[in-house]
Amino acid sequence: EIASCLVGSEMCIRDSTSGVLMQGANLTLVEGAGGWRVPVNERETLADLAIALGIPVVLVVGMRLGCINHTLLTVEAITRDGLTLAGWVANCIDPQMAELDANIMTLQHRIQAPMLGVVPNLANIEKASARMAACQTYLDLEMLLN
Repeated sequence: EIASCLVGSEMCIRDSTSGVLMQGANLTLVEGAGGWRVPVNERETLADLAIALGIPVVLVVGMRLGCINHTLLTVEAITRDGLTLAGWVANCIDPQMAELDANIMTLQHRIQAPMLGVVPNLANIEKASARMAACQTYLDLEMLLN
């Protein structure tokens, strides 16, 4: 919603979903940013986009202090909204995070969906395209196709 205001246009879920699933791809990824309940306009959130599309959700977990609580609440919200959590990714945004492995293990035990990968902190890679390429090497998206 804030970004829409800054550029002077409003995002509408209905307009955003038209034609997305008609492409006939084996795998369709729709990226959200900011969180499950982030408003996209005065009435709708990113959750409404996922609900309108009716597709399974991949949750990207920013690994940092507080991520266990935040992630479990988000998983609960996804389930309550009637969608399937297809998998999750541990995104190591804090290179100094204490007990990273223990946090990942805790999430693995509590989330009833497969972990699709652990992406290390890639902040040292300057070019966005190079970061994207590097990120792909840490993910196993084949699980989403089966």
